[in-house]
Amino acid sequence: MNYIAERRQEEKERRRAEILDAAEAVAAEVGWDTMTMDQVARKARLSRALLYVYFKDKTDLLFGTCERALAMLTQRFSEAMARQKRGLDQIVAIGRAYIAFSQEFPVYFEVMARCELISPEPQADTNEGAARSQGDACRALMNDVIRSGIEDGSIRADVGDPKLVSTALWGFMHGVLQLASTKANHLAHDGIATRELVEHALLMATRSVSAKT
Repeated sequence: MNYIAERRQEEKERRRAEILDAAEAVAAEVGWDTMTMDQVARKARLSRALLYVYFKDKTDLLFGTCERALAMLTQRFSEAMARQKRGLDQIVAIGRAYIAFSQEFPVYFEVMARCELISPEPQADTNEGAARSQGDACRALMNDVIRSGIEDGSIRADVGDPKLVSTALWGFMHGVLQLASTKANHLAHDGIATRELVEHALLMATRSVSAKT
């Protein structure tokens, strides 16, 4: 790649990142449902026509944001597991990293949940395809941790297919975190603190895979 082409690619990546920054900021202010492409263009200080060069519609922008969210989440998972040796401790650390991520980046957490509801088979060279690929990488990391835990004896040998286990754990914790974030008032009415609920859910998830000692 020559110098001019390299500079153009850098400019393209910078502009795309600025659009994603703007979308995140607007979504945090008004909510994803209310957010419009016009608002994102104004926030990013570019024309609406140029915005559509990078993202063809709001759904495309959703998946672009989701790819960014999943890349950050995968990095946090990797960092969390690197601080632990046993597979069980690594999966618990990943669970705690996910809890912290959902609280620190509520817009990203919502975007990821929304993307899970969209099921058409994506093309590899689209924002949706990129987001799906990043999600695959994140799940593959969890699968490896489950396998490692089975091998080191910290996770039950009869726990089942690591892919099934990691998917079940993800679904369980994701559902609890969604409940905590959207039904806090209902939970409080029943005398349930969201922090207690999340901690208890993590404990239950841990016990479900932990090898008996």
